Amino acid sequence: MLAMARSCSVVGLDGALIEVEVDVSNGLTAFLIVGLPDAAVNEARERVRSAIKNSGYMFPMKRLVVNLAPADLRKEGPSFDLPIAISILYANGQIDPVSGNGDLSPYLFLGELSLDGTVRHTNGILPMVALAREKNIQAVFVPAVDAKEAALVENITVYPVEKLAQVIAHLNGQKLIEPYAYDISLLRQANDVEYAQDMAAVRGQEHVKRALEVAASGGHNILLSGPPGSGKTLLARSVPSILPRMTTEEALDVTRIYSVSGMLPSDMPLVLQRPFRSPHHTVSHAGLVGGGRLPRPGEISLAHRGVLFLDELPEFGQNVLEVLRQPLEDKVVTISRAQGTITYPANFMLIAAMNPCPCGFFSDPIKECVCSPTAIARYQKRMSGPLLDRIDIHVEVPRVDYEKLSEKRSVESSAVIRARVQEARERQLRRFAGSSFTCNAEMGPAEVRAFCEHDEAAERLIKAAMQQLHLSARAYHRVLKLARSIADLAGSDIISATHIAEAIQYRPKIGR
Repeated sequence: MLAMARSCSVVGLDGALIEVEVDVSNGLTAFLIVGLPDAAVNEARERVRSAIKNSGYMFPMKRLVVNLAPADLRKEGPSFDLPIAISILYANGQIDPVSGNGDLSPYLFLGELSLDGTVRHTNGILPMVALAREKNIQAVFVPAVDAKEAALVENITVYPVEKLAQVIAHLNGQKLIEPYAYDISLLRQANDVEYAQDMAAVRGQEHVKRALEVAASGGHNILLSGPPGSGKTLLARSVPSILPRMTTEEALDVTRIYSVSGMLPSDMPLVLQRPFRSPHHTVSHAGLVGGGRLPRPGEISLAHRGVLFLDELPEFGQNVLEVLRQPLEDKVVTISRAQGTITYPANFMLIAAMNPCPCGFFSDPIKECVCSPTAIARYQKRMSGPLLDRIDIHVEVPRVDYEKLSEKRSVESSAVIRARVQEARERQLRRFAGSSFTCNAEMGPAEVRAFCEHDEAAERLIKAAMQQLHLSARAYHRVLKLARSIADLAGSDIISATHIAEAIQYRPKIGR
């Protein structure tokens, strides 16, 4: 007898519908799985066999052929265990399509089986359930631990499953599973996010805090340069506390990435806090941008809608840094392999920190630098000009005096700064209503011309800056985008000369 159940696979960040076909026939006892299965799928034979027996049902001692269609798509992971088991029991007559609810076509089955029939967690539940809704599938059976995540997709019935026997009893009409109720309060917890660092912990460095506020309001990239111990890392780690709240669409985008990567916390199915990723400088280019034999999202995709912090920037391999150039510009990364091409989102805010020289004290007013001019030049050339040109804000982080470290007066907290950033970001969302843009840093040349309206004094100032600083065309547009964010913080619709002047001072001192 032939049976078919629907399941799903993940390709990139999207789901792909898989039909699990099972043929049970007389002949030599065998259990074959075809359709480009990987090792985890092939090992399902033993898991499914034991799960069926230990759930109190009979495993047919016949010739079993399982086909995972379409046959030209590589099948990965253990999420096909449950649909394979259901199809075998259906084909063997243990799921009754007449007296029960045995028609399998309205359902999608997802889950790994343990040997005792327990249904275990599966990565990528969110994109797979989203695909089920697109394909007009009525209901999905998912592991009970993943029910909260699956319920984030509206207009589809979610059945939480703990044991294989529960699914069989439901399909036979013996004991129905209660659908999981969607808890809308998950989306309302965004205001309750707690942050590990607060700007109030940073003493001094007011000009750096201002630069970080501008960067956060418009999603701009920023480079912090200064001697060791000046607070670069502490400032960077405090940035998530001043970033604006994620919209529902942004939260779902980030959740999809973390679900596919297997990094979604079981107690919080929706990512509410903007990601902060800080890879070590020994990271490979595949670890940073994604890839591998079976492509997976890299650090820049895990930082999507959040912050990518690269501490000690010159210590990263030059090849690793150069692969950032295209994602910084396009906000996506495309990974091409022989098996196909996958595109991952990479709309992140880059924060980089570096010392000005190998010893770290070049231009320090107190401690003398011991590096030779050749060593300093070689150190600074590890970052290419095109990469630095894609960083909107360059700011020096000097040594902090004792008086500022020991003063008792209160310091502006992250909550106060975040309120101003949130207001500026909401102005941008209203400006870009109806488009895919969410912040000023995402604007292209056409949007810069449309939305970066400035007065005559600002026009004269930026013209003089172009001539004297030899700014590139990219730098010209980035100055205008940065000035737009500064004007938004000030609540101004028109960019003035003051806003242009502040944006220009954030450009690197060398002529780029």
